[in-house]
Amino acid sequence: MTELTHPADQEALSRILRVKPVWIEMRSAAGAIDLAEDTLLHAGPAFKDPTEIVKPVLNSACVAAVFNGLAPDFGKAEDRILTGAITLQPAQDYNVVTPLAAVVSSKMLLHCVEDQSDSQVRAFAPINGGNGPAPRLGICSPDALAHLEWLHQSLGPALADACTDGVTLLDIAAQSVDQGDDCHGRTPVGTRLLLDKIQSRLSRQQLGQEFIEFIEKGPSFFLNIWMAAAKTILLGGQGVAKSSLITAAAANGRETGIQLAGLPGKWFTAPASPPKGGFDVDLPSSRALGAIGDSAIVDALGFGAMAMSFCPVQKENLGHLLPSDGLATGSMLTAAVHPGFADLGLSVGITARTCISADRAPLVSLGILDNQGEVGRLGGGIFEQPKSMIANGLSELASKG
Repeated sequence: MTELTHPADQEALSRILRVKPVWIEMRSAAGAIDLAEDTLLHAGPAFKDPTEIVKPVLNSACVAAVFNGLAPDFGKAEDRILTGAITLQPAQDYNVVTPLAAVVSSKMLLHCVEDQSDSQVRAFAPINGGNGPAPRLGICSPDALAHLEWLHQSLGPALADACTDGVTLLDIAAQSVDQGDDCHGRTPVGTRLLLDKIQSRLSRQQLGQEFIEFIEKGPSFFLNIWMAAAKTILLGGQGVAKSSLITAAAANGRETGIQLAGLPGKWFTAPASPPKGGFDVDLPSSRALGAIGDSAIVDALGFGAMAMSFCPVQKENLGHLLPSDGLATGSMLTAAVHPGFADLGLSVGITARTCISADRAPLVSLGILDNQGEVGRLGGGIFEQPKSMIANGLSELASKG
């Protein structure tokens, strides 16, 4: 934990510490963020043009386009995307966070998470696809389309009923970290605790047991909701003039990027190298896609790889991939113990000023995808955010006076 000295960073930090994220409802992207029918949202900063879209994202976009009724088949969908008739935009520019290669369309249902005391501070995330042909894996197939339809036509309405009383999230995250989760690379405890809160409502649904078993078999189900919670917390500090608090962090497979509280909406980017890690499949290392996903927002808050010291399993599996003294990175870069995690001593809030002063960059635990879009997930690893984009962001912030 570092001591903040810049008053703007102190102000932004004090604001995020007051945010209490609650999952309040499920809404279509059209209803939640007024997303246009022919616009799809992807993780990370914008692609420079359609030819730059990496294959896993293009695959997910094709499936999303057919799901949305924008094309009769995957081939026509790809044509419409590559010609610009269907446009792709960064999800975080809409306060949406989406994992890995998952793409959001207007008809998809989103988890809506908002600050308990300020409904204007809110963020959104799509439903976690669990195992199999999940949208985040970037597979284009009839099975992927069928699964997407099930998620939104069957599971989604049940989830909408399950959260009508509001589901508080800080308590779930605190208990899960206490029991060995890091709230990114590992969320099985968080998923179980979430299910405990909503199971009685799910069980009253006609297919309730099917929904419960789906969540039980998908230990990362809590992740998407916590991504939206992390984004909501960081949005609490957005707009504080001169603050270098990192409020967005994501990658699109080609570029990685951040945004700062004092320059809302402005991406600072750098090339996205693949996460450092091993494969679970027998493929050459050349098949690894560059870092991808909006889940880096969780680590930017102070969880995931930045909280690996709290997670024995991640420490054992990925600890050797960290840079020298990597376990100390979280405590070195984060600014203050979060009141919801006071018993654990877990601190949050990373500023560009602190990163440059410490000559350290935030670390992210990420899945590694197949850059050919054929296999899906290849393994998992650690991605170190490039210092160059952090320095560029701080330089521009300084130039604004």
